[in-house]
This record gives sequence, C-alpha cells and structure tokens, in this order.
Amino acid sequence: MNESQIIENTKEFVKTTLKNAEGGHDYFHIERVYKNAIAISKDEQNANEFIVSLGALLHDIADSKFHNGDETIGPKVATEFLESQKVDISVIEHVQKIIENISFKGGNFQQQFKSLELDIIQDADRLDAIGAIGVARCFNYGGFKNRALYDPEIKPNLNMTKEEYKKSKAPTINHFYEKLLLLKDRMNTSSGKRIAEQRHLFMEQFLSQFFGEWEGKL
Repeated sequence: MNESQIIENTKEFVKTTLKNAEGGHDYFHIERVYKNAIAISKDEQNANEFIVSLGALLHDIADSKFHNGDETIGPKVATEFLESQKVDISVIEHVQKIIENISFKGGNFQQQFKSLELDIIQDADRLDAIGAIGVARCFNYGGFKNRALYDPEIKPNLNMTKEEYKKSKAPTINHFYEKLLLLKDRMNTSSGKRIAEQRHLFMEQFLSQFFGEWEGKL
C-alpha cells in the first residue's frame, strides 16, 4: 500500500471515529490542522510529509479530555490503526510520540520528545486554537462543559500543574489567559510564528471588545 492511499484511509478512519465529537474537536478541526501542517511543512527543510500527515490526522483521535483524562487511549488507537495499514514501525513510533507530546497540558508541562514533524503539527494545532476559530472553539467547549462565560471573582491561574489544568472548571474567558494568549510565544516554526501574530492580535481585540461590553462602556 502506498503512502497516498494510507493517508486517504487515515482520513476516512478519523472522519468515522470522530463523527459525533464535540464541535471544537471534530473532523473539521483535524482537517484544518492537517492542511495547516502540510502548508507549514513546505517552508521547513527536511520535514517528512508522510509523518506530518499521519501525525496531524491522528493527533486528536482520542483526546484525553473526552476520555476521563486517560492519555494512553489516543496513542493506542492510532497504533492499532497504523499497524492495520502495515505502516513501518519507526513511523508508528514517531506518530505515537507526537500524539503523546503535542498538547499544551498547562504552562508547567515539559515536553518529553522533540522532532521537526512534532514542531510543525504542534504549530498547526495551536494556530487552530487562536484567532477567530480559536475564539469560537473556546466558547463552544465552554458551553459543552457548561462553564460560565466570565466571573470577575475567579482570576486566571498561570501556575497550574498538569493535573490542575486538566481538572479546571474555570470560566471560559480565563482560558484565554491560561493558554490561548500564551501560544504566540510558543510557536516553533517561522511560518507558525508569522501566522500566530495576526491571530493573537485578533484575540486581543476580541477581549477588549468583550470587557468593554461587560462593563457597559461600548
């Protein structure tokens, strides 16, 4: 089986697996991350586009936040699928490590693996968490979890441990300060950094408008 066919099979597998997923983590999210990752990889020398494709398509195949915090399910599901496609073991292991290390998981989490392909996919995933789509996804997930929009009495916590971050029930606006506004300075690639600048600015403008309306000033 050639690489192009494996990629197409992976797309169909992910689309079927995520058909009932929460709107911010559905197949459309995967598709956007995949397209961004491929675009970024064009500007990065020596990137393995096959690994980038598989890693991007499978990075959220079983997001731990929808599986009681279990981070082992995603790599396991991805591995079993790739084995069924007769993918080389070295590629499978690389994709496993990408899935295990791509997420933000709070400001104090230290990544345990590094590769150019992970850098690319991580940037593509983070780009989908900021800007207009990032704002929409943030509030969609907040609604899914029945969280308050904003509570002035609950301040953002920038020093959460990984476990505190996973269990947080803070208002949605806090998430901008605890994650989204931090991503611009954590991008890995030159393309990711450039695109993130504009999307970050949009979020700042949104928050300015939000707080103005909240205070009745606009």
